[in-house]
Amino acid sequence: MDTAAPISDRLDDVDEHVEEGRRKMDWALEHMPILTALREQFEAGKPLRDHRVGMALHVEAKTAVLVETLAEAGADVAITGCNPLSTHDDVSAALDAHENITSYAKRGVDDEEYYEAMDAVIDHEPTITVDDGGDLVFRIHEEYPELIEDIVGGTEETTTGVHRLRAMDQEGALDYPMFNVNDTPMKHLFDNVHGTGESALANIAMTTNLSWAGKTVVVSGYGYCGRGVAKKAAGQNANVVVTEVDSRRALEAHMEGYEVMPMDEAAKVGDVFVTTTGNRDVITEKHFASMQDGVVLANAGHFDVEINLEQLSELAVNEREAREGVREYELEDGSRVNVLAEGRLVNLASPVALGHPVEVMDQSFGVQAVCVRELANNGDEYDAGLHSVPDELDREVAETKLDAEGIEHDVLSTEQEQYMGSWRHGT
Repeated sequence: MDTAAPISDRLDDVDEHVEEGRRKMDWALEHMPILTALREQFEAGKPLRDHRVGMALHVEAKTAVLVETLAEAGADVAITGCNPLSTHDDVSAALDAHENITSYAKRGVDDEEYYEAMDAVIDHEPTITVDDGGDLVFRIHEEYPELIEDIVGGTEETTTGVHRLRAMDQEGALDYPMFNVNDTPMKHLFDNVHGTGESALANIAMTTNLSWAGKTVVVSGYGYCGRGVAKKAAGQNANVVVTEVDSRRALEAHMEGYEVMPMDEAAKVGDVFVTTTGNRDVITEKHFASMQDGVVLANAGHFDVEINLEQLSELAVNEREAREGVREYELEDGSRVNVLAEGRLVNLASPVALGHPVEVMDQSFGVQAVCVRELANNGDEYDAGLHSVPDELDREVAETKLDAEGIEHDVLSTEQEQYMGSWRHGT
């Protein structure tokens, strides 16, 4: 198979790219106390010495801090993007300038180039993988199964990737241990709620230059990401409608004060639609036809399948770029449907995208870092399959953050611990 060349071989003015990428990374690191503390530990102990880490993530400044942290821990690191539109080329070049890192990530690649870069990472024969969405793990299993014997384990960052891994594990097809980073509390309670909520809405507002106040915002899916989007939209004086397929989540949204209805009905009243499900065909042909003129559609789930753009394009009599990052589809009746970031993750793929807030990703990537350390130190203790992150690792990241913020908290006394651990105490 053909593989991609490193990013530095594909850019003009490499030094300028490196300088600008370094500037972005330094700003991020300044606001990431968890990874700063872990980096100091890793530099001293070199827990990843003799390991090769293969990564497929959104290659931007915050991710780069994680990548460099693993390299400073002694690893040889190879990285590419997990989304064709989320790479910052200057950050990718700055990573590639590190003596222990090779970056193949480049913005705007097509499907063939995307997998050529993934294959280039795999050519480094990683012993640990770090993934966002699962493409790297599945590529290894499908195309390079001979490498699996030497892989001690991997980590998965996001909901969609965990869904795919869980299905793979249930079929007995996952042949090395994977940590489910997405579902650990320090990730989903903050990254999914505050990270997705804030960054998705911020990028929609910056891309469109429109206000949230008074608009009807339809949030599809009321998992942790959907809760965050709904909460942040309501906080900016929008009217929030939630669509859900799960009865308990629908009831939860109702009890939180949001209007709950099927997408067939929501399509008629929404001004802005934000999908957060990770599933396909959430908004389809029958919905486009009933939407108001000028609606805005954005995806904050994962892959570009939540909004069926093929059906929308077939319905359209005219298409144009209404603004940078906004594709306008004019329908036969003259109404216009505006899709942001080609239906990809709006908080990472729009032209102004910067991803989640720095402090939020410090927590998520802190979990990634300690999980990689755990695999390097104790990987042989985990069987092939999907594993929860050990609770002590998640709490370590929380304690590191609290220490950095100068926040103290109570601890249980010996008597309290005994009381909570005993069944003998009655009323």
